Amino acid sequence: MALSEVEELEAELRGLADDLTSPTPGECLLCYLYRMLEFGCKRHDFTRRYQRMMAPRATALLRRLSRMGGCCCECEVFLNAYQPHPRYFGVDEDGEFVMEPMPECHGVRRGSSQPCCLWQRRPRYT
Repeated sequence: MALSEVEELEAELRGLADDLTSPTPGECLLCYLYRMLEFGCKRHDFTRRYQRMMAPRATALLRRLSRMGGCCCECEVFLNAYQPHPRYFGVDEDGEFVMEPMPECHGVRRGSSQPCCLWQRRPRYT
C-alpha cells in the first residue's frame, strides 16, 4: 500500500516537473532557455528539449548555437551569442541589463528556433 502511494507521488512530481520545464505555445528558444536557467545550467539538455518539442526540423540548432559561441551549455548562449534587446530592458548603473521583471515572450511561429524581438545578437569581437 505504501509503495503505491510513493509511486503516485513520484508520478505527480514527474508531471509537475514536466509542466514547469515545457516550452509554452509560441515561446521562443531564448525566452525558454532564460526561464530554464532557474533550474540550473544543463549543458544543452533544455535546448534539445525545445528542439524536440517545438522545432523538430531545426536539426542544425546545436551546431548553429555552437558557431555563435554557445558551444557547451545554455549559459554560453547568453554570454557569447545573444543579449537582451535594449528597447525592452533597462540598464543599471554598471551598464548591465535589468532582467526583472522579465517581459513576456513576444512569440515566434510554430517550428521556429529563432529568438523573438526581446533578444539580439551579441557583437562579435575579433
